[in-house]
Amino acid sequence: MALPWVLILIVAGAVGFHLASPWWQTPVASNWQQMDDALMLTLFITAAAFVLINLFLAYVVWRFRHRDGVRAASEHGNKALEAWLVGLTTVGIVALLAPGLSVYAKLIHPPADAMVFEVLGQQWQWHYRLPGKDGKLGLTDVRYMSAANPFGINPDDPDGQDDVLVQGQEIHIPINRPVKVMLRSQDVLHDFFVPQFRTRMNMVPGMVTSFWFTPTKAGKFEVMCAQLCGIGHFNMRSYVVVDSAEAYATWLAVQPVFAARAAASVTGGGGTATPAAAAVDPVHQGRLLAQSRGCVACHSADGSAGVGPSWKGLYGRMETMTDSATVKVDEAYLKQSITDPKARVVRGFAPVMPQQQFSDADLDALLAYIKSLGGPAAH
Repeated sequence: MALPWVLILIVAGAVGFHLASPWWQTPVASNWQQMDDALMLTLFITAAAFVLINLFLAYVVWRFRHRDGVRAASEHGNKALEAWLVGLTTVGIVALLAPGLSVYAKLIHPPADAMVFEVLGQQWQWHYRLPGKDGKLGLTDVRYMSAANPFGINPDDPDGQDDVLVQGQEIHIPINRPVKVMLRSQDVLHDFFVPQFRTRMNMVPGMVTSFWFTPTKAGKFEVMCAQLCGIGHFNMRSYVVVDSAEAYATWLAVQPVFAARAAASVTGGGGTATPAAAAVDPVHQGRLLAQSRGCVACHSADGSAGVGPSWKGLYGRMETMTDSATVKVDEAYLKQSITDPKARVVRGFAPVMPQQQFSDADLDALLAYIKSLGGPAAH
């Protein structure tokens, strides 16, 4: 019979795959020996169950195969066997749950000297915040959330004025120092996951979740969202960079603080621009804005297909809407599409873009970047 041999090959292949797995213990977070122990215990228990059950099934299929007109007889109501199965299952579940609960308790209780950074998940991008020189994160409230203030930092809280708001999609942390990661979501469920750190945590709207680790290896590690959070979920990525203490201090020194960004936002909304602000290349600023606000998750800059129309060659092009109307892509259309994306939807694309809030200065920079990607080809 072929079926018993197929089951045996499946068992052998599964065991061999796990032994040769490239993710077999990545030693990047030093404090997770207890996590490794819990994972190994889980692996051994589930592996033993998998191997024994499938080998037993292969034996039963072979031993009681149909031959010479003789059929195997079934038996019902074996209370002794049922008691053994219930008992063994109970012991297995306890053995799996108890270490996991113990590890989780340690995962969410960091050392007293751990540094802190905060992550805000938003479709489909990440925002990062660090405490300033006072070592305290400012108070937040959803009433204060805006394009210039995605965390909703209370502008009247003195502890928040020196909060560091990380530019772009990279957060740097120093090596060999405990780090507490505080997690929030602005809209839907997200999950902050760095595979090499071997831990992850859900981000739930209205809650602050957290975990901690100690990075022991310098490098650049990709952040992924591990909760299906919408159509741009696949591209919700950023990086955690583990630096030496000197490199981390250099990076931190050039990051903007909340007070300065708030002042710049006010100036950009109609005040007098400073010489430094006037010297900023709006195309470069727009490119950075598209990356930090998650626009690149749906709109490509090279003409490749995406969730939304590509920005390459977009400006000045004629587009057909879902209602069959034809519209020229000019400044007025782009501003409306960005601030009220469901007002007009291009045919062939779903109305899934969330409504965006931009200051006038940011909106002008984004339009400058889109314009720089060219218009329709001349015929």
